[in-house]
Amino acid sequence: MATQMIQLLKPTPIIDSSHTAVKEFANQHCGNHTEPRQQAVDLYYAVRDGIRYDPYSVKLSVEGLRASATLESKRGWCVPKAILLTAAYRSIGIPSKLGFADVRNHLSTERMPKAMKTDVFYWHGYTVIYLDGNWIKLTPAFNIELCRKFNIKPLDFDGYQDALFHPFDLEGNRHLEYLRYRGEFEDVPIDLIKETYEKEYPAKGSLEGSSFDRDVEQEILHQRRFKKRGDYPKRKWPLTE
Repeated sequence: MATQMIQLLKPTPIIDSSHTAVKEFANQHCGNHTEPRQQAVDLYYAVRDGIRYDPYSVKLSVEGLRASATLESKRGWCVPKAILLTAAYRSIGIPSKLGFADVRNHLSTERMPKAMKTDVFYWHGYTVIYLDGNWIKLTPAFNIELCRKFNIKPLDFDGYQDALFHPFDLEGNRHLEYLRYRGEFEDVPIDLIKETYEKEYPAKGSLEGSSFDRDVEQEILHQRRFKKRGDYPKRKWPLTE
């Protein structure tokens, strides 16, 4: 266990917890708190809401996934946001690693499942931390602004319980289902992720040049327009051709 904990505090080329920007980010958002549990909560919210969720911005490379790169761009999909949170925790001495699962996402823009040819998000990323003898899982993917737009309760973290996705939105519609757990890793299994993506997402580049923020706004306007008429056409899930 002691050896494993040491590994979960070390920087890697992607989880670059020793980078000046990552350390400054962690110290800034921890403020005057010195208790690890409160620090963990502070950093969770800093990444959840300070980095905009953008699943169109996939850059599956060492350079594109680095925690410091996500800090610079201020946006990222679930994996780089989890990487940044993991790096921030390691930088202040909280053992942390990455967890992955395949999920079915019922919240999406119209463009995404068409481009992906599926509504399954392979290798969804989250962070796993060790506090007071317990492992806690948490995902900081959806920022609060996006949750409000899609009528989803923001995922909160109290420092004690797992913070994974709620299965339903505020109206009782399905939000996200965990289909298969891929495991937990000390570093990013980038080669395994690439292998799956090349197999499952053949339409490469189909989201290039598109704006997730713009598509979200169009999706919300579309939903409001049809809901007023009372005949909003719900998508069929899982996705069918």
